[in-house]
Amino acid sequence: MTRRTALSIALSMQLGALAIPAQAANWLMLQGTEPAGSAGRAKLWGFVQAQYQKDFSDPFTAPGKEIYVPPKLIGPNLEEQAQFNINRARIGVRGANFPLDTKTNYFVLLEMGNNGITHGSGSFAHLTDASVTLNHIPGARIRLGMFKYPGSEEGLQAIHVFDWINFTTVTNQLLLERFPTKEDVKNASDPKQRDLNAIDGTLNENLISNPVGAFRDIGVQVFDTFRRADWEHSYAVMYGNGHGLNLGNGDGKGNLYLYWSSEKVFGGKGGRREGWKSFVWWQQGDRKLYSYDTGTDTFSTETVTRTRWGLGTKYLKKPFRVTAEYMRGKGAIFYGPHNPDRLLNDRKASGWYLEGGWYIPGTKWEIDARYDRYTRDENDAGADTRFRTFTIGAQYHFNKKTRINMEYAFRNFESDVVNVDRQLEDVGGRFAIQVTAIF
Repeated sequence: MTRRTALSIALSMQLGALAIPAQAANWLMLQGTEPAGSAGRAKLWGFVQAQYQKDFSDPFTAPGKEIYVPPKLIGPNLEEQAQFNINRARIGVRGANFPLDTKTNYFVLLEMGNNGITHGSGSFAHLTDASVTLNHIPGARIRLGMFKYPGSEEGLQAIHVFDWINFTTVTNQLLLERFPTKEDVKNASDPKQRDLNAIDGTLNENLISNPVGAFRDIGVQVFDTFRRADWEHSYAVMYGNGHGLNLGNGDGKGNLYLYWSSEKVFGGKGGRREGWKSFVWWQQGDRKLYSYDTGTDTFSTETVTRTRWGLGTKYLKKPFRVTAEYMRGKGAIFYGPHNPDRLLNDRKASGWYLEGGWYIPGTKWEIDARYDRYTRDENDAGADTRFRTFTIGAQYHFNKKTRINMEYAFRNFESDVVNVDRQLEDVGGRFAIQVTAIF
């Protein structure tokens, strides 16, 4: 045995000892693995979220009509300012292929709610997760298929334990990726579509027909978690199509994702394990985007490099919860579902959020507060657009699997671009209430 071989074996033994399955608030492990030796062959699970939202924004006026831009309308339909909705209805199955091999597990999830995943797709349901994890190599688990990529805490965490109803603006615009088609870009060139929605439903604000990326990709990921006393360290390296939930590869290339987290574990288990976690992530890949010439009725394509990175920390020890995260991005910056052709850019944006909660001792109530800020077009002099939102909320936990959320967002949006500022100056508050039931 060579010295190099001996060192490799020793390292593998050490990693194997450290790589303890941590079925706790570690999203890489919770979503990608099953408890070693105790997972069933198939566990059926899911959840439903029913909600009501009301937007209090005022329109801006143009000759003969009142105009509402997307931030003043309720998604995903973007037709009204008040709407009841079954926002999510997901059902899935997960487990291990026991007794053949307890080290192989799978995860499948189907979405049937009305949201950015299903709206406009022409189908009432859409597959969001379908993956297999191989846990045979100490220190290097391998996950293949469609699943959440390693990244921002707000995107990576399970949505049914998310403490808010709506995402922050920075996460929604910088990370919740959209994938317009050629036809989407062509439709956006229609002057009638460009005229924005006069809330009578005659125009379409949501011109992107493909589902949102939903913080997911199709590819392969190498990851694992290592425990040292009450500290838990996790890493992930993923390579995917960079095309969200859409099958195929949008540009013929791929997207690279890197992730690291370290957490001091206080106790508990599941999605609400108590601990103090710090994390950093990075992702980059090319996007092939389209532009349309109305005069010649032809398309042209351009490849844009899309880069995103961020870092943050989360503290949870009842009765308190605090999360802070900062993120930056360049290329393919989102301008709205009514502007699918504006993704063709090399501009920069950044933002952050600070959120927290207080579990009122001796009750089932939780009080929440969040502030988020997002700045778009930072490298374009005189074109900055700034989004500031302060949200207050409350949750009532009927039991561990059923709760009701209520929140009200105070929004202040402004831009150095006169026309954009005119559209955003009357963006007002938004109320939302949602019931979550897990089964």
